[in-house]
Amino acid sequence: MLIIPAVDIKEGRCVRLLQGRRDSETVFSDDPSAMAARWEAEGARLLHVVDLDGAFEHGPQNVESIERIVNKIDIPIELGGGIRTMEAISMYLDLGVARVIVGTEAIRNPGLIEEACRIYPGKIMVSIDARDGMVAVDGWTETSEREAIAVAKEFEGCGLAAIVFTDIQKDGMETGPSIGQTKALAEGVTTPVIASGGVSNIDDIRALLRLQDVGVEGVIIGRALYSESLSLKDALEIVGG
Repeated sequence: MLIIPAVDIKEGRCVRLLQGRRDSETVFSDDPSAMAARWEAEGARLLHVVDLDGAFEHGPQNVESIERIVNKIDIPIELGGGIRTMEAISMYLDLGVARVIVGTEAIRNPGLIEEACRIYPGKIMVSIDARDGMVAVDGWTETSEREAIAVAKEFEGCGLAAIVFTDIQKDGMETGPSIGQTKALAEGVTTPVIASGGVSNIDDIRALLRLQDVGVEGVIIGRALYSESLSLKDALEIVGG
């Protein structure tokens, strides 16, 4: 299982939010690329980067910061936040991002995902973010009436690299991941699933590792690494590096 540190960028700084709320940020670094380099040095094999301003403003906002990360580290980057057009997808892949993550626009325009997967096989991911099991969009500011599992099933056969599943109520709270919802979603689709939200300690990694057999291939960790309630080294040791 992949242990994937998160670098969330807001106004050019590395921050963490609570439950995705724009007004709940904690700044951990003024240099996101330095933080990315730290996680690479500590053994990460993949980095999860989010343009938070992009998610809120509906389009790429922190391109220069993202480019600095791409140029500074050698491990692959998966990137999300405000990616809503084929032009944005192409721009980031040309920049050197390994995989792009589409959230809101995937829900509203699944045709974009089908086209992107055809043009860029193995490089497109979909983010499904849920509140009480229902999909949220627009930087998590709006909750729809669509169930996360039903939405995930709509992308079967597209050739997605993975689905990132986040329980919003767990995100940034360090209260433990949503094991039940993550397991149900992974069992409902053939697409690999990456879990996100709530990881706080090594026991959470052990619990998620048990879901590997149902298709959970990785876990994104944010605040727990920054608050040092969980070390990247310990998490990597549990999953075998």
